[in-house]
Amino acid sequence: MEALLERVLKRVMTRGSLGVTTATGRTYVAGTGDPKVHIRFTTKAAERAVLFDPELEIGEAITDGTLVIEKGSITDFLDLVMAQPGVTTPTFASRLMLLARMAGRRIAQFNPRGRSQRNVAHHYDLDGRLYSLFLDSDRQYSCAYFEHPDQSLDDAQLAKKRHLAAKLMLDRPGLKLLDIGCGWGGLGLYMSEVGGADVTGVTLSKEQLAVAQGRVKERGLDRHVDFRLQDYRDVPETFDRIVSVGMFEHVGVAHYGTFFRKAHDLLKEDGVMMLHAIGRQEPPGVTNPWIAKYIFPGGYIPALSEVLPHIEKAGLIVTDIEILRLHYAETLKAWRERFMAHREEAKRLTDERFCRLWEFYLAGSEMAFRHQNMMVFQIQLARRQEAVPITRDYLAAAEERLRAAEFAVHAPPLRLAGE
Repeated sequence: MEALLERVLKRVMTRGSLGVTTATGRTYVAGTGDPKVHIRFTTKAAERAVLFDPELEIGEAITDGTLVIEKGSITDFLDLVMAQPGVTTPTFASRLMLLARMAGRRIAQFNPRGRSQRNVAHHYDLDGRLYSLFLDSDRQYSCAYFEHPDQSLDDAQLAKKRHLAAKLMLDRPGLKLLDIGCGWGGLGLYMSEVGGADVTGVTLSKEQLAVAQGRVKERGLDRHVDFRLQDYRDVPETFDRIVSVGMFEHVGVAHYGTFFRKAHDLLKEDGVMMLHAIGRQEPPGVTNPWIAKYIFPGGYIPALSEVLPHIEKAGLIVTDIEILRLHYAETLKAWRERFMAHREEAKRLTDERFCRLWEFYLAGSEMAFRHQNMMVFQIQLARRQEAVPITRDYLAAAEERLRAAEFAVHAPPLRLAGE
């Protein structure tokens, strides 16, 4: 088995090189050149598992400490390995595992109301202090919008909210807006404070809801913002605007029809909706099994070819699609660097195993966007062709108005001389 793993690694490593120490203590190099990353297996069982099912077992071995990065970091290792072509299915056994997962993906993504809430709680109901270690000050847990390379994470997340608000055409105060998957409330608060909308936000996370409701009270927005613990399928009202950011990945392929039919029914005849979600720039696939097991159970990243047919069948019109390519890679890089800077604090809140798990999650996700055709799509939807302008020219002017409104909302109070 040790020899077979060596042959596979040497075949896979066509870019750069990887140093390997086996569980028996033998050392070799896969690839060409002096390796900048060196790994060591501590058990033969870990070698067998990685050979059989690398997509699941590499993450498990690193998390459990049976695969140790002796030179470089987890990020360096994943950057090297995930850039290799064909790395996800290098053996016959791993290809069989992929076929089996494809066959069962609808069952894995079956998300009725109760299961949806349990899946959300698995990830989002962690200790809130953990998220504070790596997110921006507004706790935006989704792809930022980097307007220039050196933009800070906080400014890029603000730019994301502004960009979405511009596309939603918040052109008059008092519009009724639904935020599906409102998280800690930052986007909904922006839509109300800056955009002038009356916001209803729904989430399935009790921890996030408590924070979001606290922020509403703190800012005195009770009459304009209502955050609820509610499944989007149970929302009874209709709205002028709908926004959903980072929630669609948890819907599941089998529920796409339900999602867009409900969106159609929730949206007023002249309404506008923005859907911001992670997608894949390749044919339909499966959720990475390690991510599905440890991070986002029931989640799936779709191809646009899986999404658009359900939009069409629901009677909605696609008025604009924008693809954000490396924006999430840069967002995840910022999260990873912040997490690593506060790793000791994270370890005090959790333990060493969790820190390895979380570093693997952030680094692996970043490299998926850099090397494996992941992207973010923003789809603008309406029920009528005339709901939005026929060109994108309105966006620049809308963003400038929103920038001015941001300053008015967050500017420090004026003080008289001598105060």
